[in-house]
Amino acid sequence: MAETQIEWTDATWNPVAGCSIMSAGCKNCYAMNMARRLEAMDVDKYRGLTKLTKGRAVWTGKVREDVEALSIPLRWKKPRKIFVNSMSDLFHDDVSDAFIASVWDVMRQTPQHNYQILTKRPERMVSVLKKRIRDVLPNVWIGTSVENAKVAERIAHLQAAPAAIRFISFEPLIGAVGDVDLSGIHWAIVGGESGHHARPIREEWIDEIYNLCDDYDVAFFFKQWGTWGADNKKRSKKANGRHYRGRVWNEMPAGVSA
Repeated sequence: MAETQIEWTDATWNPVAGCSIMSAGCKNCYAMNMARRLEAMDVDKYRGLTKLTKGRAVWTGKVREDVEALSIPLRWKKPRKIFVNSMSDLFHDDVSDAFIASVWDVMRQTPQHNYQILTKRPERMVSVLKKRIRDVLPNVWIGTSVENAKVAERIAHLQAAPAAIRFISFEPLIGAVGDVDLSGIHWAIVGGESGHHARPIREEWIDEIYNLCDDYDVAFFFKQWGTWGADNKKRSKKANGRHYRGRVWNEMPAGVSA
């Protein structure tokens, strides 16, 4: 587990490492470059998880379960919001049902923390939760990533998942998502892409999601403009900032402090 600069969480916990490209939102995933750097630093957990393709780090598809990392949250007594698997996807096909159940056991033992699990594979998440986990933990938030309308069907899978809190990460937002149904969704994160190869974000795409959140009473969190600002000009992530409609949006699900 490590402290993090991710605006919507307090710490990260990575009992799984490695992933594979799933959709267009994965193209510039920060975790691929990070895994490459960690391998260069001789961190065995990340060895062989990426390869260089046209000078860029890309997942090899290899996934590694880290049994030793399971106990880390047990040492944290102070309550935290914890992003689970910032360097992978807990519901990747190559993560075993048994290991997912072990992750759930740790979360069950540490009710002082709120765990945020984000997946691009919500259909498997639903299957595992209904067949293997069954109980709904109040401190476990489950979410899916939706970068544009092409993957909006993930929302329906998320809505079918048993959970205390369901959330959607519209990040990196690289296209309009359309008039989607947000029934049963408690929280939305919106953000543009950052980095040298970042794709533009459009304010009208954010407006669309903001209005949907208002209609469905969903907490709205605007993470960043990223490399492309509201005026469609490239700057640093820091220069573009986090202001949208004249303010910073740090809303959290009902009953949860920012």
